Formats: sequence, C-alpha cells, structure tokens
Amino acid sequence: MEQKRMIELRKKIKKKRPSFRRVESWRYVRVKDSWRKARGIDSRTRIKSKSGVKSPSVGYRGPKKVRGLHPSGYEEVRVHNINDLKGLNNKKHAIKVSTKLGVKKRISVIDYAQSRGFKVLNLGISQRELESLEAALVSSIEDLEDEDLLEDED
Repeated sequence: MEQKRMIELRKKIKKKRPSFRRVESWRYVRVKDSWRKARGIDSRTRIKSKSGVKSPSVGYRGPKKVRGLHPSGYEEVRVHNINDLKGLNNKKHAIKVSTKLGVKKRISVIDYAQSRGFKVLNLGISQRELESLEAALVSSIEDLEDEDLLEDED
C-alpha cells in the first residue's frame, strides 16, 4: 500500500518537473538540447535567477523507496537465459527478456519465467496470441510431415 502511494507521488512529481534544457540551445543549432551545467560568470541560470532556465537539483527527485522501480512496482531485471532467473524473487523482480535473443530461446525463457510466476514486462504480444502462434506452428509442421508421407507413398 505504501509503495503504491509512493509511485503515485512519483508520477505527480514527474508531471511538475520541467524539461531541463541547455542554456541557449533554442538559439543556436550547434548547441544541442541535452543538459549541461551553466558556467558563465554572468549566467542567469548559474546564479539561479528567476529569469534563468531551471537547472536540475535534488528537490526534483522522486521518493527514495521507489527510485529506479518500474511503474508496476517491481524491480526490472534483464534476462539473457534461464540461469539468470535462478536467484530472483517473483514477488520483487519483473523480467525483461533481452532483445538479442532469437524466437526459440525467447519462448523457452518466457515459458520458464511464467511457470515460476514472474511478470514479463516485454512480452510484446499477449499470452493468448503466443499460444495461438505455437499452435499454428505445430499444425504447419504436422501438415508438412503429412505431405512428406504422401510423397513417400507415391
């Protein structure tokens, strides 16, 4: 209950947080938008004047207890194989399957994770669609085997 409240608080804080832009990035094409600390001796931003651009500071951070957590409240863990799941807790950790995995290994990792009760954050498709794809794969393999049997009889 406490964690949910903290996550909601983090959402509210994030809405009010300004987008920190580099000073005069709107003025020159060569100056990129990503934040850099203002270092000029007369800089209004460095002095933290009202007319200057807002700069990042501790006050904009979210609550410490939920910092770095997924919006669902779980701690994200990237998984490359089944061995990576061994020391994890399904009540505390949520799984993100590595995008570098192929379909065959990906399906085996997802099946193993779901059988252990882990939440998979990047399924990409729903479980129902995954089952229908597997069923279609099995039926197409059976059809191919049937055709091979028919050719062998001729």
